[in-house]
Amino acid sequence: MNNTYRIIDANINRMSEGIRVLEDHSRFITENKDINSQLRDIRHKARKILKEFDNDLISSRESLTDNGLKISSENKLDNKTSEKSLILSNFKRVQEAVRSIEENLKIIGEYDKGKQFEQIRFEVYDIEKQCFSSLKFVLPEGIYGLTAEIYSNGRSNIEVVKEMITAGIKIIQYREKEEDKSKKEMLAECLDIREMTKEENVVFIVNDHLDIAILCKADGIHLGQDDLTVQDIKQINGNLIIGVSTHNPEQAQKAISDGADYIGVGPIFSTKTKKNVCDPVGLEYLEYIVNNIDIPFVAIGGIKEDNIHRVIEKGAKSIALVTEIVGAENIGDKIKNLNNKLK
Repeated sequence: MNNTYRIIDANINRMSEGIRVLEDHSRFITENKDINSQLRDIRHKARKILKEFDNDLISSRESLTDNGLKISSENKLDNKTSEKSLILSNFKRVQEAVRSIEENLKIIGEYDKGKQFEQIRFEVYDIEKQCFSSLKFVLPEGIYGLTAEIYSNGRSNIEVVKEMITAGIKIIQYREKEEDKSKKEMLAECLDIREMTKEENVVFIVNDHLDIAILCKADGIHLGQDDLTVQDIKQINGNLIIGVSTHNPEQAQKAISDGADYIGVGPIFSTKTKKNVCDPVGLEYLEYIVNNIDIPFVAIGGIKEDNIHRVIEKGAKSIALVTEIVGAENIGDKIKNLNNKLK
């Protein structure tokens, strides 16, 4: 058996499977006919280039005895926590597979075919850029969870996040200030939270600290008005989901024009969970957002079980509660009660 054919076979299958995932996304989710057509053409082109080797490739296949099967089944590195991570991981999968095919074709004396796959690789790079420029972040509806250890009745952030995830919350933001914890402590906590959220398919956002977000491989970062700009973040890491806190229509419109994936809207009511917080913006600003803004948003600030209905009535679909959840005697029961109101 020629193991080079086995490598090519494994990678053409990997490439085709990755492209099929991306095709389905562009067809059924974003409904982007142009990207869907480009991806389909590449898949057919690659198969056509290798068609004369079909017998060699299939006969070299050892799927059930491949040691990669056991390795893959025992880890969760392929878990996805957002639409963006699904798209990114499959583009990387395709690019890596194409490069492997390209190099191994040269070994069997098929240099020209290898160069054809090199061209395919650069086409995929370009489609990836097109896809990401049109990709919109889908903010999970329901409760947007935040950490606030100082209000957590002696419980650690790790304990609180674990209870939030168990109760079904699908997005968690880590929010701690440097005066309360060192960067080293925050990173250690974020690494643990990242592991938990990834395993349970929960979106993980880090507030303020870009370095920590990158080091723990968070899905995104949330920015205040005095933090780095959206463009700053995109220059450093264009794959992060970017949220921006806004307090008025001008800030909301700027966040959109800058390319934010979602915005925070608040504080709706008076809150003391943040120092130097601005005055409540009230339900009027929330109503403006609902009627005029077309990117996802989360309502935040002073929202409790006894006033959440007012926020829901204005049209908010994602709602952040801080002390009401982290300070609850029983976090699971509190989230259950809140979800009943959301429904």
